[in-house]
Amino acid sequence: MPVRFRLLGTIEAEVDGRPVNLGHARQRCVLAALLVDVNQPVPVGRLADRVWADRPPDRARRSLASYVSRLRRRLAGAEDVDIAYGPGGYVLRVAVAAIDLHRFRTLVSEARAAPALARFDEALQLWRGDALADLDSPWSEELRQTLAAERAAAELDRVDLALRLGRHHLVLAETAARAAADPLDERVAGQLVLALYRAGRQAEALDHYERTRRRLAEQFGADPGHALRELHRKILAADPGLEPAADTVPRQLPAAPRWLVGRDRETAALTRAAAVRSGTVRVCAVSGPAGVGKTALALRWAHDHLESFPDGQLYVDLRGFDPAGRPTTPEAAVRRLLGALGADSAGLPTDEDELVALYRSRTADRRLLVVLDNARDVAQVEPLLPGSGTCTVLVTGRHRLTGLGVRGAVLLDLDVLPDAAARELLARYLGPTAGGCDPGAVADLVRWCAGLPLAVGIVAARVAARPGFPLGALADELRNPPTRLDALDAGDLKANLRSVFSWSCTELEPVADEVFRLLGAAPGPDIGLLAAAALTGLDGARIRPVLRALVDAHLLQEHVPGRYRMHDLLRLYAAELAGDEARDAALLRLTDSQLRAARAAARLLRPEHPVPALPAPAGSAAPAFEHRAAATAWFDAEHAGLLELLDAAVAGGRHRVVWKLAWFLSAYHFVRGLPFEDLAAWQAGVAAARKLGEPEPLAVAHLQTGTAYARVGRYEDATRHLHEALALAPGGEVHADVHRTLGWVWEARGAPERALRYAHRSLELYRAAANAMREADALNTVGWLHARLGDLGSAGAHCERALLLCRRLGHRRAEALTLHSLGYIAQRRDRHEEALSRYEDALGVVRATGDVYDETGIQLDLGQVHEELGRHREARRAWERALELSVAQHRPRLAETAGRRLAEARLPAGR
Repeated sequence: MPVRFRLLGTIEAEVDGRPVNLGHARQRCVLAALLVDVNQPVPVGRLADRVWADRPPDRARRSLASYVSRLRRRLAGAEDVDIAYGPGGYVLRVAVAAIDLHRFRTLVSEARAAPALARFDEALQLWRGDALADLDSPWSEELRQTLAAERAAAELDRVDLALRLGRHHLVLAETAARAAADPLDERVAGQLVLALYRAGRQAEALDHYERTRRRLAEQFGADPGHALRELHRKILAADPGLEPAADTVPRQLPAAPRWLVGRDRETAALTRAAAVRSGTVRVCAVSGPAGVGKTALALRWAHDHLESFPDGQLYVDLRGFDPAGRPTTPEAAVRRLLGALGADSAGLPTDEDELVALYRSRTADRRLLVVLDNARDVAQVEPLLPGSGTCTVLVTGRHRLTGLGVRGAVLLDLDVLPDAAARELLARYLGPTAGGCDPGAVADLVRWCAGLPLAVGIVAARVAARPGFPLGALADELRNPPTRLDALDAGDLKANLRSVFSWSCTELEPVADEVFRLLGAAPGPDIGLLAAAALTGLDGARIRPVLRALVDAHLLQEHVPGRYRMHDLLRLYAAELAGDEARDAALLRLTDSQLRAARAAARLLRPEHPVPALPAPAGSAAPAFEHRAAATAWFDAEHAGLLELLDAAVAGGRHRVVWKLAWFLSAYHFVRGLPFEDLAAWQAGVAAARKLGEPEPLAVAHLQTGTAYARVGRYEDATRHLHEALALAPGGEVHADVHRTLGWVWEARGAPERALRYAHRSLELYRAAANAMREADALNTVGWLHARLGDLGSAGAHCERALLLCRRLGHRRAEALTLHSLGYIAQRRDRHEEALSRYEDALGVVRATGDVYDETGIQLDLGQVHEELGRHREARRAWERALELSVAQHRPRLAETAGRRLAEARLPAGR
């Protein structure tokens, strides 16, 4: 987690945006002493001097070690922070930029090397009061005075630079206050005199000079120094050199945002793009959804790089997405830009091509920055691009301007902020009050703003409008989806999320607008191409370009090829726009399509299990999966959405859909080792089957619910549901399945003899039904139980027959289980090499089929064979894998066994 240390004020630390309790004053002093010399060893003696001055206690070394140990524990969650002890003493290692003191010094150094007001401002904003304000020792006092002098020097250098740039109005008030506080400082006096003169207040400038002269004479009996006397002479002579140079350089940038957080990667990308020298104009187009902070990023970067564009900065708002009216035409924009470059508006040509040619002539060979904000499309931007390679253009817009990319522009997509950055942004808005806010309410506000900077700003504005109002009340408004967008309204068109979102939709084609609305109602975190086609009623050929248009408009993200997601707040807005009737019809189409796909995939994953039929499709047929891996991959991608579809079907009382979808999902849950997800699905499935009032669906539901309970170790619940299934299904394959599952349950409950009776009965029933695949399953189960009871001859005979049947039928999962059984039988016979071969073959099958659930037991027994053969390293590796899988699959009995074997292993970990 990211860490920040603050010394320019009270001593503070944050990990992932949360404050760290640094302990008492001496412990904080140790941290400060190490941070001042970060990444350098601090000898113990010097560290003791900084903490106790000339009165260290007898056990100073032990106390320091204790303080350092506590600091390590407090900072344990931070990334890349280490406090180590070596021959040179203690050293704290962390990135220099994580410490405000060193960040301050770096920024000031950069601002002096390449003069930039923004660098000075960023450096000085790091100060929160006197440095090390909560320490009281000779060392801290000396350092505090040193840093105060550095701060004052930076402030004076900043004023000098502002005066040099003709920004006297920006520094006049602060310079007057500084002169009042220190009336004998000649440098400050000179700065104030020059600022007053340039502001047109010549009399006040001369009066301040005279007061300074008198004070110096009274205090020291001396006249002002040469620099101040020369300034006074030039003012009396109205020397033209005192005026700032005639500003024919355009400086049109609006004010930079007060804060920009979480955009280091993007600002670095802009800097790299601007640094490329290709002989043609450098263009970078920043695109992203409404409210994500495109303009803030552009302006912050532009202000931070003013020195790179000495010939000026041009800015035009193209109003591509603006509630006030139509987008700015290229002709109107060119006229404004030419005016800023000094062209006489009355003499401008009327032909647009001639205007553009004149604009490119005026910008030729000039080091200019052109910011084209809020662009709608490439056609609006192209005429505004200079032709000179000395210029840089920064474009922002909600649409991805791919056409500019074809022409060599750098395209930068801006995404929402991660949680830590959003939390930091909110804290900066809230200011000093942030520390006293309810952390739970702050976390909720950040969560419901979903990383959108505009939403964070609106929340902060609402908080500021009602100081003292509990944050929890606003968090409650945001928590409820129907009122969330109501809460994100600060009473202004540009601070109302619904309004801002609506501008992105105004120019959509009707079909794209309809698709956008329906996608807001789609369940799950994302949606695939085929599911989107089903939801919207469009075929694959028609849906692709529509989705691409929505992605280009940043109303949708294609986060992986062929899968699409929508920002949470945009999704709420889209769902509001979709009418109930259209939304319900879309969900019915999607449910029907996903049911068919899930059925087709389930049949491949568990071909031995029958699946319920579905009515003839009203639309397109179910997808044809080429192989098992494709079916598994489909379930992997669609699983979260299918669970939400299940919940929606439960809420809508669509009982048959619930029952069938639980059945289809169960095949995936089985092979992926997701027993708790399977249990939840079948709990909904058995409730739905009861409401259907039909014996067969209810029997199946009880059977599957019992199986799911068994997989999570709740054997009494499993037995109860299985006996209910027996009562409902006195014959047929369900009856056989119940007997086989009861055999498995009774084995797990420690009664293998009873389990064997159930297994034999299931084998008889499968043979009577001529179900060869389930017969293979039952043969293996019977063989396994004989082996557990020590009847290895009968066990081997049953399992060999099962293996032949599995391979003839292509029943891969049963083949893996049977190979496992044969390996176990060989192991019991002390045929270790044979057992090893069987286990390795079984692993090969489960890896090919993705049945990780079955891998757990195989690895457990494989490890035992390796151990018996003296292959201790291989044994540990197998048991570690078994432990990893059993924990992930919530199988405590197997996890306990794997853990015990690892603890007793002959080869220690890591050897």
